[in-house]
Amino acid sequence: MMNVHDHTGKLISISQYPTRIISLVPSQTELLYDLGLDNRVVGITKFCVHPEEWFKHKTKIGGTKNVHIEAVKSLQPDLIIANKEENVKEQIEDLDKIAPVFTTIVYDLPSALRMIQHLGEITDTFNKASEIVNKIEVSFSLMPSFEKLNALYLIWKNPYMAAGGDTFISQMLHYAGFKNLLSNVHRYPDLTEADIVNLNPNVIFLSSEPYPFKEKHIEELKSICPEAKIILVNGEYFSWYGSRLIMSPDYFINIKKNLIHNV
Repeated sequence: MMNVHDHTGKLISISQYPTRIISLVPSQTELLYDLGLDNRVVGITKFCVHPEEWFKHKTKIGGTKNVHIEAVKSLQPDLIIANKEENVKEQIEDLDKIAPVFTTIVYDLPSALRMIQHLGEITDTFNKASEIVNKIEVSFSLMPSFEKLNALYLIWKNPYMAAGGDTFISQMLHYAGFKNLLSNVHRYPDLTEADIVNLNPNVIFLSSEPYPFKEKHIEELKSICPEAKIILVNGEYFSWYGSRLIMSPDYFINIKKNLIHNV
């Protein structure tokens, strides 16, 4: 019997290392794959697109906000891995009646590394988790120092919504060499076009998720912020807090180099 506290402080009891795991969060699903848990993960969400072979073949149990409780029950899990921000509290409480739920809380790089290590501990993949953590730490430590440009990171349209200062995205913007113009604002505030103009960003990032921004949206924003650099970015490198973090610094460096080159 293993008794551990999840990141919310809840004590969960696991009778043995889990062999039937369900993941409710895309970035953590990818981490479980990189921890080598292919045969032990039985269910994922419809948004868990990495790795592709899991997305094609693993059983889907709904979305991050609308988990199909009966589908979870039918898989007879012995561990469910969730996240406080990405999943719904009431659904986590319902799922906890089916199997132990380990809920993570991630808000910056250190808490992401802690999450990786903890999932390694409860799945008996501690050494592999430590290897992933080390690779992420090395990758971020090798990032060059750039002059910080004022930036706005949009995640939604109609209305426009942006990443505030207390988000994981904002932390990644800092590492990438940008100053979040909404660093003093909580969560994901709505913005009008007038708000965006008044913020006067050097750079506007249009994320690929959750809203799928396209080239046409660049032109729309150029009409109100003609001086700003407007860039489509892969949101996975800014918001996924699992093993994908190994690759995020290189992605950030390329963005910054391209900006500098095109100034």
